[in-house]
Amino acid sequence: MNDTPDGTTDTGRGTSDTTESAVARARAEVYGLLSRVFDGDSETLSNALEDGTFTELAATLPAEMPADALARSDLDTESLEVGYDNLFVVPGPHYVPPFASAHADDPSESFESDSPYHEVGQSGELLGEPAAAAARTHSAVGFESQRGDGIPDHLAVDFEFMQLLCEHEARLLQSDESDDEVATVRELQRTTISRLAWLDTFHEAVAQHDTVEGIYAALARFARTFVAWDAEEGIGSTNR
Repeated sequence: MNDTPDGTTDTGRGTSDTTESAVARARAEVYGLLSRVFDGDSETLSNALEDGTFTELAATLPAEMPADALARSDLDTESLEVGYDNLFVVPGPHYVPPFASAHADDPSESFESDSPYHEVGQSGELLGEPAAAAARTHSAVGFESQRGDGIPDHLAVDFEFMQLLCEHEARLLQSDESDDEVATVRELQRTTISRLAWLDTFHEAVAQHDTVEGIYAALARFARTFVAWDAEEGIGSTNR
């Protein structure tokens, strides 16, 4: 450590922490937007599409993000609501469940459902093991989501949780908290992201069914790409 010109002690981490906290805040912003969008906040989505928010966010991150299809102003709130409901709310021919349990390979043996996307003994259940795992993680840190219709493994809830974790990381870095505290919150981020492997299947299903406007297919692709980047390079992208 060295003394600075003003007499304070230089820990040698100030510049790095500033960079890291900025990345953490940018990641939090992306997760926050994705959380609202996949929770059906059509007004937020409409505004983000019209003012180029996705393009701007993509530009702030050191990754190649597929944002071109998300820079458009021809979709109003009502049409976005209809598209969201058809895909993610109303069970029908184009329904794609936006929660992990529906895409799990190994359903709970005791699960029974009349859901049109589930057959007993096959994947596609509601509130299965992925939901239980997510609920345990959330409970351990006192997280309670108001999104995702109370479904712990809903995509909107996962993204909201990641937003809060990234925001917490940024605060820790900005206040120069211990490396152990930062490492703990980053490990929790990795655990959460590890449960998002189903995004690949989810994106493919949305792309198959969202063939008219294609906006939610583009959002699913954006989310899938962003989460993959975050898992590989985003979390702890610069070393403390």
